Amino acid sequence: MHTGASVLALVLPTHSLEGTPSSVFHVDIINLQYVSFEQEKVKGEISNTTAVVEFVLLGFSDTPNLQWILFGTFLLMYLTILLCNSLIILITKFDPALQTPMYFFLSNFSFLDICYVTVTIPRMLMDLCTQKGNISLVACAMQMFFFITLGGTECLLLAMMAYDRYVAICHPLHYTLIMNHKFCMQLVATSWVCGVPVMIGQTSQIFTLPFCGSNRIDHFFCDIPPVLKLACGDTFENEMAVYVVAVVFLTFPFPLILISYVRIISSILRMPLARGRAKAFSTCSSHLTVVVLFYGTASITYLQPKPRQAEDNGKLLSLFYTVLIPTLNPMIYSLRNKDIMLALRKLQSYQHGLNT
Repeated sequence: MHTGASVLALVLPTHSLEGTPSSVFHVDIINLQYVSFEQEKVKGEISNTTAVVEFVLLGFSDTPNLQWILFGTFLLMYLTILLCNSLIILITKFDPALQTPMYFFLSNFSFLDICYVTVTIPRMLMDLCTQKGNISLVACAMQMFFFITLGGTECLLLAMMAYDRYVAICHPLHYTLIMNHKFCMQLVATSWVCGVPVMIGQTSQIFTLPFCGSNRIDHFFCDIPPVLKLACGDTFENEMAVYVVAVVFLTFPFPLILISYVRIISSILRMPLARGRAKAFSTCSSHLTVVVLFYGTASITYLQPKPRQAEDNGKLLSLFYTVLIPTLNPMIYSLRNKDIMLALRKLQSYQHGLNT
């Protein structure tokens, strides 16, 4: 391949008779060689960008001796999530005493938790088992889309559940009129649907970026922060878009939840009977615990400035809101709820009667 610089080197001697200093021609040759080098560099970068057809999820490869322990632990937690949430869905569907808006929202929340963990945990278990983390760009994009969509849905659904508790405690006489079945269906549908177009745009914006260099994601699933680290060029606009979406889905519903609970606590403290106050607190404390755990860890992950994000801390926080909190959710809601515990005993008695 002949570059422009080599051609000029052959032509220049024929013009040296004009009296032009030879140093000028030498400089021109160097400049053209530099341009040629930059063109080759750009071609190399383009080839590197197009060469990335898949990512490698590193997961927990830095702890090879703990792979099977982690596999067994996460498998047990996943099965616990499936079993406990399925039981909550079952009893809230068929027990007549639980046919109220609160348990309607709870059953939807349990179904959401099942979907939420199914996006990440089975893939993580497969990678721990096979010791391979290869994932195509399309599969990575799909995992990210479903994860952030379901995460946004959970934020909104938690706000809807807080509103339900606010109406039940602060406006008990109008509760059945306000929280009718049609309105509850609309609230749940809004929680599930309104985030979809936003998350489609978010995901497509990230995966239209060029990826070059390393394709190794230091995480156990395709989350936004570690994937953005692999993108070439300036990702400031993408990071700001992620920040804006996080603000909308995390910090916008949270004040609504906070205002609801301020009014709830104010109403509870005005109740004359201690027994009534205890019952009201027990129905709200479970939801408030879940809100604090989920919003706390998710806010640290998506609202923390990028330079302060340590990769190991990022994985640890992600384990909290992708595995640990969904495992605790059904226990938090069921162990502190007398109606659910009673329904579980009735279901156990029914099964015992069938066996005998």
